[in-house]
This record gives sequence, C-alpha cells and structure tokens, in this order.
Amino acid sequence: MRTLSGRDWVLLVLVTLFWGINWPIMKIGVTAFPPLTFRTLCMIGAIPTIWLAARMSGTSLRISKEQVGLVAKLAVSNMMIWHFFVILGVKMLSSGRAAILGYTMPVWAVLSGLLFFRERVTPMAWLGVSCAMAGALLLLSSEFATIAGQPLGSALVLLAAAGWGYGTVALRKSKIQMPTLAITFWMISMTTVVMAAGAIAFESSLWRWPDAVEWGAIVFNAVIVFGFAHVVWFRLARTLPPIASSLSIMMIPIVGVFSGAWILGETPHWQDYAAMLLILAAMSTVLLKPGSKATD
Repeated sequence: MRTLSGRDWVLLVLVTLFWGINWPIMKIGVTAFPPLTFRTLCMIGAIPTIWLAARMSGTSLRISKEQVGLVAKLAVSNMMIWHFFVILGVKMLSSGRAAILGYTMPVWAVLSGLLFFRERVTPMAWLGVSCAMAGALLLLSSEFATIAGQPLGSALVLLAAAGWGYGTVALRKSKIQMPTLAITFWMISMTTVVMAAGAIAFESSLWRWPDAVEWGAIVFNAVIVFGFAHVVWFRLARTLPPIASSLSIMMIPIVGVFSGAWILGETPHWQDYAAMLLILAAMSTVLLKPGSKATD
C-alpha cells in the first residue's frame, strides 16, 4: 500500500473537515424545514454531481439486471436506514451530539460482523463496544434528564449508525463487481426514491420553498458532501494506509462538536465531552490495529 502524497493529505483533510462541519450545516438546514424533504433535495442535487464525476473520470455507471437486486439490498442499510433516521435525529439533537452518536458506526460494524457474518471479535474490540455503549448511554441518560431533552433523537441516530455499520460489513462481504463510484451512484439514486416517498407521505403538508440559508445547506450537501467528499473518499480509501483512514474517521465527530459550538453557538456539556472520549476510545480499539501487517 502506497504512502499518501501531499495532494492526498490535503484531500483527506478537506474530506474530514467537510464531513465534520456538515453536522451543524445539516442542523441549520432542518431546524425550520422538513427534514426528509431537505435530505431528498440534497440527494436530487447529488445525482447529477456524481454522474458528472463519473463521466469526467471515465467510470462506467452501467448496472446489469442481476446487480440491481444486490445494490438495492446494500442501499437499504448503507443509505436508506442511515439517511432516513439520522436526518430525523439531527433535527431533534444538537449537531455535536448527533455527530458523536453517528460515529459509533465502526463499533456497530464489529457487532454486525459477529452476529450476522460470524466474524471473530477480539478482546480489544469488546472493550471498544463497552466504551461506545457507555458513551451512548451517557448521552441518552442526559437527554432523559433534561426537560427539553430528546431521547428519541438519540435513539434514531443510534439506529442509523447501526444500519450503516451493518451495511459497511455487508458491502465488504459482497461479491458485486462494479466500480465503487457506480455502486454509490445507484445506491443514492435508489435512496432518493425512498426518501422522496417518505417526504410525500409525512411532510407534504409542510412543504414550502427553502429560504436562502436552507438552499445553501442543500447545495453544500449535494455538491460538497456527496459530490466531492464521497467521491474523493472512495478514491482514497482504496489506497489509504489504515492508520490514515482510521484517524480521519475519528476526527469527524470532534470537528462536528466544535464546529457546532462555533457555527451554532452550541454549548457542549460534560456528558458530551465524556461521551466523545469514550467513543473515540471505542473507535481506536476497533479501527487502529498496531502491528497488523498487510497480507496482500
């Protein structure tokens, strides 16, 4: 596996920053706007952006009839569950708290590997699961203890993270022979249909034209988060040293917490800092594997 060039490091830092600051940006987008409709508009804008990226890179987006069912199955956990429930949770929680809970995903991936794919879980991974659960329970107890708390929001983000964790393992285990960019394009396209159906069913009576700030959040998600960050991440992920990708993922909730404080004036409480430390510890036991060697 090659080392990262200076350009690669710049791209990796940008992806981490964009994904991190998107938590408060999503919060801005859904504070006074229907959340499912917001996410649907983001994805509608993302589809031509990713199509253009594929066209410019010469990546084929062709999908066979045999692959449609498998891609749809992968989209349910990787995209549909994640995007549906996380955007509802973001509306109910502070953006920093949602980011912390959302990035319990690597731990859910470990549990999914054990429960559904019979993967072996190391003692260190079990320690990570315990830390993540302790952090999540700390935030849940804090929500219950607050008069204006939203424990349902925390539960929704945890459900989203669990779905994403399962989907990550399922995607890794799948035998699908398609470029990653093509899989992403079709998963987002399928998810857009589901999100649009949810928006029509639950939010059509709340529809209105987004204001300038909401349009800004929509465009940022469509172009920067989906069109740039997703595309660059999938390109780098094939050649990233494990330590680089792991540290990048671990930095995202930290950026989310402090950008929420900076952009939205959110005040993290001691429970947020304690939970962030617990979940970072959990992620380190799952993602960072000192002494591991490539077997390629």
